[in-house]
Amino acid sequence: MKIATFNVNNINKRLPNLIKWPKRSKPDVACLQELKSETEHFPEAALQKAGYSAV
Repeated sequence: MKIATFNVNNINKRLPNLIKWPKRSKPDVACLQELKSETEHFPEAALQKAGYSAV
């Protein structure tokens, strides 16, 4: 199992990079740090569209 972390430092500003990252690194589990996003602004729909889910 491959577990990877990404210090995203603002998920909404770096969403395009975040979407590309797992395709390159292929982790089984990705842990994101420093999201800097309130729950209502979390880009859950964009992540689901890219084939990912968030917990």
